[in-house]
Amino acid sequence: MESTEEVLLDSDDKMSKSVLFVEEQFSGIRTGKASPALVENIQVPYYGTPTRLRELAGISTPEPRLIVINAYDPTALADIEKAILGANLGVTPMNDGRVVRVPIPELSEERRIEMTKLAKRTAEEGRIAVRNVRRDSNEQVKALQKAGTITEDERDESLKAIQKDTDGYIKKIDDAVKAKEQEIMEV
Repeated sequence: MESTEEVLLDSDDKMSKSVLFVEEQFSGIRTGKASPALVENIQVPYYGTPTRLRELAGISTPEPRLIVINAYDPTALADIEKAILGANLGVTPMNDGRVVRVPIPELSEERRIEMTKLAKRTAEEGRIAVRNVRRDSNEQVKALQKAGTITEDERDESLKAIQKDTDGYIKKIDDAVKAKEQEIMEV
């Protein structure tokens, strides 16, 4: 059986990964500005293998509203174009045979509200993931106490520590979603 320290470390690690995942998801939510993060994780079928776009091409933003994708292998340009269209980002890529240009249109008020809702939904999924980690960790600590490995006081201290971690990570998610909402609503 493991110790409370191991349970706490494991819990902290999983909660931290949940927050990182939410932040990664936010980078793919479109704002009015061009950002390589918008397209870099799109999966492109490359010789039958789904491959991240950032591994197939150089991605740059030469202008505030334009992403330029320069494929390392020009034969992959058509697949890159299809993958971007299939990602439902609300953008239309243009392939000129050498590079794929992705103009980023101005977001309408309606689209901004949609993007904000998506950010809130992503944040809520992150909060749920953190709470699930808390629940599992609490159960492990209670099992340790039932097995006689730790005392009731140690159990209570561990449960408090897990709750404190949970509150901290949920606050990080809340702060991240607030920042993303401001970024989206910025005209």
